[in-house]
Amino acid sequence: MINKVENSDLSAAKAAKLAILDFSAAWCGPCKMLAPIFDQLSEELDGKAEFYSIDVDQNPEAAKEYRVMSIPNIVLLKDGELVNRQVGFVPKEILKTFIEEFID
Repeated sequence: MINKVENSDLSAAKAAKLAILDFSAAWCGPCKMLAPIFDQLSEELDGKAEFYSIDVDQNPEAAKEYRVMSIPNIVLLKDGELVNRQVGFVPKEILKTFIEEFID
């Protein structure tokens, strides 16, 4: 399941053991390509990580906090701390491996 962030409220993501943040926008082509992959991974890794979708146009403060300059931008938080980031579209296998490195 993907949690939609509103009002730049990342408190739930910061409280999660492992949170995957997808910074994107409705007008972004690569973001649209990544969305179904992100959705699939949220189901495959259910219980191992929490997934969050953040529209940068609707949540500018959240984007600013994590210095998101390009989208799509996947940010990994472990116990509320930024541990890694992936900028741009990547295939599902690469993104899954990128996330699994941080699953305990």
